[in-house]
Amino acid sequence: MAVPVIIAATPKQNGTLIFLHGLGDTGHGWASAIAGIRPQTIKVICPTAPTIPVTLNAGFRMPSWFDLRALDVASPEDEEGIMQATQNIHAMIDSEIKSGIPASKILLGGFSQGGALALYSALSYPEKLAGVVALSCWLPLRKSFPGAQRCPNDLPVLQCHGDCDPVVPYKWGQMTASLLKNLLKGPEFKSYRGLMHTSSDEELQDVKEFIHRNLPSQ
Repeated sequence: MAVPVIIAATPKQNGTLIFLHGLGDTGHGWASAIAGIRPQTIKVICPTAPTIPVTLNAGFRMPSWFDLRALDVASPEDEEGIMQATQNIHAMIDSEIKSGIPASKILLGGFSQGGALALYSALSYPEKLAGVVALSCWLPLRKSFPGAQRCPNDLPVLQCHGDCDPVVPYKWGQMTASLLKNLLKGPEFKSYRGLMHTSSDEELQDVKEFIHRNLPSQ
C-alpha cells in the first residue's frame, strides 16, 4: 500500500483512529474531515488502498481494498482479497499496539467499501477495540458469522446510512444492522432522510460524538 496520510496527535498521543476510504478514493479523501472531528490527542491514520483491477468497473485499475464483482447481495465475494485486506488492517492495529497504544484505544472507521472492511476487521480482531464507525456500507462475508467473530460482544459500533443511497442500498444497511444485533450487545444504527451515497454534517456530528465517547482525550 502507499504511504498513509497521518495526522499527528497533540500534545501527546493517547489513542489512534484508522479510517478507510471508499472505492477509487485515497487516504486524502477523508483525512481533513476526520481530523476535524477527532480529539486532538488522537492520531489519525488514513491509508490508501492498493491499486487493483475491479471487476465491477470493467476491470479498470483503481484504489480498492478488495475486488468487487457486483453490488448485489447474492453475488460471489472476493474472499481471498477480503482476508488479505483484513490482515493488512490487523497489522496496522498491531503496529500501533507495539508503539504503546492499547487495542482499547484504537478505533476503526470507514466509508462504503472502506466501512465494510473496517467492520469485518474489527469483528474478526481478537481483542476489543475502542469501536468501529461504519458509514454507508455492509458486512462482507456475512454468512461466515458468527463463526468468524473474534471480538468480544460488547464492541461499540456506530453504523450510519442514507435512506436514498443509490450505490450501497439502504436495505443492505438495515440487513447488516439486524445481523450485528445478533452478534453484539448494543450496536447503533442511524439513518439519514434523503442522504445519498455521501456524508452530511448531521452524520459527521454523530460520528464525532461516538468518537469522543469511545476514544476520549483523557
